[in-house]
Amino acid sequence: MMRNPVYNREMRVSSRSIRLPMILLLFNGILSMVSLLNMYSVVKQVKASAVIQYSSFMDMYEFVTTIEFILLMLIVPAVTAASISSERERQTLELMLTTQMTAFQVVMGKLLSSLSTLLLLILSGMPAVAMVFVYGGITWLDAISLFLCYITVAFFAGSVGICFSAMLKRSTVSTVVTYGVMIAVAAGTYFINKFALSLSAMSLNQTAVMYALGEKMATPSSGGVFYLFLLNPAVTFFAIISRQTGSNSPMFEICGRFGMESSGFVMEHWIPISILLQLAVGVVLIVLAVRCVEPVKKRHKKRR
Repeated sequence: MMRNPVYNREMRVSSRSIRLPMILLLFNGILSMVSLLNMYSVVKQVKASAVIQYSSFMDMYEFVTTIEFILLMLIVPAVTAASISSERERQTLELMLTTQMTAFQVVMGKLLSSLSTLLLLILSGMPAVAMVFVYGGITWLDAISLFLCYITVAFFAGSVGICFSAMLKRSTVSTVVTYGVMIAVAAGTYFINKFALSLSAMSLNQTAVMYALGEKMATPSSGGVFYLFLLNPAVTFFAIISRQTGSNSPMFEICGRFGMESSGFVMEHWIPISILLQLAVGVVLIVLAVRCVEPVKKRHKKRR
C-alpha cells in the first residue's frame, strides 16, 4: 500500500493539515473528560462510604467505551463520505484516472487513508479506556475484542461513505446519504423489529380464545426480522460489552426484548458472525465504489 500514490498523498496532506490534530484533540478531549469525571465521582463515593464498589469502575468502562463508539459512528462518515466526490468537485478525479492508476487503487487509497486516521483515533483513545485496568475486571482479550469491534465499525461505515462518495457527485449529498444510511442501519433495524413485534402481538391477541381452551399462549416475537441486527454495529458493540461486564449470554437481554430464544448457533456465535457479515458487506460496497469509478477510467481510454 505504500506504493499507492493516492494513499501516500492523502497521508502527507493529512499529516500537514491542522484538521487531524484538531480531530485528535476533540476526540481524546471528550474521552478524557468523561473518564476523569467518572473517576472523580467514583472516588467521591469511596470517600463518603469508605467502601470500594468495583461495579462502579465497570460502569465507567462501559460508559467511556460507549462514548468512543458513538464518536466513531459520527466521525467516520464525515471523513470518508467526501473523499471521492470532492475530487470530482475539484475536477481532479479524471486527472488522476488519466495516469496508470486503476480505479481500485484510487478507491483503496482513499479508504485506507481514512482508516489510518481512524486507527490513530482508536489507538490514541485507548489510554482513557484502559483506566479500568488499574482496578481489574477487564482482560487484554477483552480489550482486543473491543479493538476489533471498533475496527469493524470503522471499516463498515467507511465503506458506506466511500461507496456513496463514488456514486454521487456532490460531497454534501454523499455525506447526508451516508449519515442517513448509518442511522437507518443503527436505528432503522430497531424500529423494524419493534414493528414486527407489535404485529406479532396483535396477531396473538386475535387468537386469545386459545386461553379458554387451556392451551399455552405463544410469546410475541419479531421473528426472522431479528437477524437484521447482525448488520447493526451498535448491537454487536452491545453484545461485546455485555459479555465483558459479566452477562451470561451477550444476546440474552436483546433477545428477551424481542421474544427470541437466546440459544442456537447464531445467538451463541453472534459476535463473530456479525463482524464477518459487516466486513463482507463492506467489501461488497467497496466493489460497487470501484465499479462506479471505472467508467471514468474507460471514458478516458476511449478518448485516447
